[in-house]
Amino acid sequence: MTSATATQTRDIGPFAEPVWQTPFGLPPFDRIRPEHFLPAFETALDSHDAEIAAIADASEPATFANTVEAMERAGLDLDRVASVFFNLSGSNTTPELQAVERAITPRLARHGSAIYLNPRLWARIAAVDADAETLGPEERRVLERYRTRFRRAGADLAPEAKTRMAEIAGRMAELGTTFSQNLLADESAFILPLDGEEDLAGLPEFLRAAAASAAKDRGGEHGHVITLSRSLIEPFLVFSTRRDLRAKAYEAWTRRGESGGATDNTGIIAEIVALRAERARLLGFDSFAHFKLSDTMAGSPDAAMELLRNVWTPAHARAGAERDRLQALATAEGADFAIRAHDWRHYAEKLRRSEHDLDEGEIKPYLPLDGVIAASFDTASRLFHLRFEELTDFPRYHPDVRAWTVRNADGSEVGIFLGDYFARSSKRSGAWMSAFRSQERLNGTITPIIVNVMNFAKAPAGETPLLSFDDARTLFHEFGHALHGLLSDVTYPLLAGTAVAGDFVELPSQLYEHWLEQPEVLRAHARHYRTGEPMPEELLKRMLAARAFNQGFSTIEYTASAIVDMTLHLSSGGEDGLDVLAFEADALQRIGMPAEISMRHRSPHFAHIFSGDGYAAGYYSYLWSEVLDADAFDAFREAGDIFHPETAARLRKFVYGAGNLRDPGEAYTAFRGRLPSIDPLLRKRGLAAASLRRDSSSASASRASR
Repeated sequence: MTSATATQTRDIGPFAEPVWQTPFGLPPFDRIRPEHFLPAFETALDSHDAEIAAIADASEPATFANTVEAMERAGLDLDRVASVFFNLSGSNTTPELQAVERAITPRLARHGSAIYLNPRLWARIAAVDADAETLGPEERRVLERYRTRFRRAGADLAPEAKTRMAEIAGRMAELGTTFSQNLLADESAFILPLDGEEDLAGLPEFLRAAAASAAKDRGGEHGHVITLSRSLIEPFLVFSTRRDLRAKAYEAWTRRGESGGATDNTGIIAEIVALRAERARLLGFDSFAHFKLSDTMAGSPDAAMELLRNVWTPAHARAGAERDRLQALATAEGADFAIRAHDWRHYAEKLRRSEHDLDEGEIKPYLPLDGVIAASFDTASRLFHLRFEELTDFPRYHPDVRAWTVRNADGSEVGIFLGDYFARSSKRSGAWMSAFRSQERLNGTITPIIVNVMNFAKAPAGETPLLSFDDARTLFHEFGHALHGLLSDVTYPLLAGTAVAGDFVELPSQLYEHWLEQPEVLRAHARHYRTGEPMPEELLKRMLAARAFNQGFSTIEYTASAIVDMTLHLSSGGEDGLDVLAFEADALQRIGMPAEISMRHRSPHFAHIFSGDGYAAGYYSYLWSEVLDADAFDAFREAGDIFHPETAARLRKFVYGAGNLRDPGEAYTAFRGRLPSIDPLLRKRGLAAASLRRDSSSASASRASR
């Protein structure tokens, strides 16, 4: 069936229009209905199949233009449908969209496999002669990336192995979708009702307001509820003086995906791990981890694990000292129990108040959402000379979504930025950046449409949403990703924006967090939401002095997740099937996981690594990138100006704007002049030797005082 015929016989709604006549080409969300997606996918897949066949079966000799460039021009309709659909299925899903997702993800996986395992197409890509055509650096990079992708998909395998690779890809797509939908179901189903003042004990006003707003969103049966949205449950674990309710909430938070019922993910994980290991063996690798890291900056599981071990050892010592101080505090208050995981945040907040005279409730009034957004925009303006103008009339997929045009100093358009900031039951948990349209120049001057999705607690009607400092850091982090997409300056779609090595992609986001912690930025933008007064200088200093507080805990919960991820993907999955929970417990026991701390993401809800392959055997990349970002920010410190123009220009050219034009090591060296050192990371997290000696002394004094 041709694309034209398919369009006539299938109701694909606005996807039949070659160009959307909307502001800035935004998707016409008000006219796109769930029933449009499946026929739109089918039509776009038919069209893409025809385009690929024309490239693979061409009679003329293969050239970069008629093969690689043609591949880059193909599939535009499919990209458009998929970008709209998968953004909606993550941020504003419905049962109808979930049904489409279950039907289409294996179909898309089979489609991708058919392309990458097409022997005629692979022969033409392999035949392109870069030297004979005197290709430029960007063209050579695109060619190299295509060849790498084809080989890693199995293009060089025997026919039977190719068939099995395609079967694995289809099944993996089904499993990843089911994992995600199970997790969303568990997160959406849970509420902890707080009925009466006794249940609300210890909760500050901002959290009571957020819990009341959540209760209204969940039908209004209760006056206040805690959901599994991080911006609700984490402050509840901090402030609630009801230890029994903290334990109940924490149990639900950490046991998502392991209900033992219809939404249990443990069997899915076992099958995913086994299939990944099988795919790696077919490609000649010892494990999925070896396969995955062979195309990263780290290069091997050994290199990644070495970094994790180098951080684990000092973090473990620091966490032990932190635990002793928390236990001493609890005992001094009359507690007759040993600190457990659901107690840690509560007593850590008390200790922070004691040691730093700092209360989260004191900070939040100075971090209204709009003020933090303004701070993130102003930082980008000072670094990269960008201008932001909020739009009022534009297509929205949800009433909460906001949009801004982004322009260079000369007025030229950079792109459109969307912000979707509040938690709701139709949205998966976490925070992320995505694109409705990516930057390129091959098919004209295409500017990006980038979205940041958060899960902040929504304030009651008429009230101002206030952020914790961690929330504000999350906003800066995701806006760093957004800038990576917005500032992309490449010709070929394959190289655009965040399409970089997995352990390099977090550099722009984590680096951007540093500016939030600078007094110059906070003095300008941390202002009281009612009075407009700046954060008192004394409070600002106390807040910044506490940055390394509880970093042993934070580092352990993250690093444990990264180690379990890597350990799982170094395994074969087991002939009789993997007992996921037993494997996780054994891996944690072998590294000496403190009983009072849980993994940041336990396996049954570890969406980073099981909703798709993106961070599988790659969760270490946050730490790898943190080595880069800590060292990279030192470049500004060394220049004596956190907005140093020449340093910022190099940062834009070689990191934020460069996409995947270069190998990540080359890109970093082009910006910094050398590869990074781990020392700035250890200082940033308070894990350098001097910090540990101070903590050990404090812990000894604490033990002696009991």
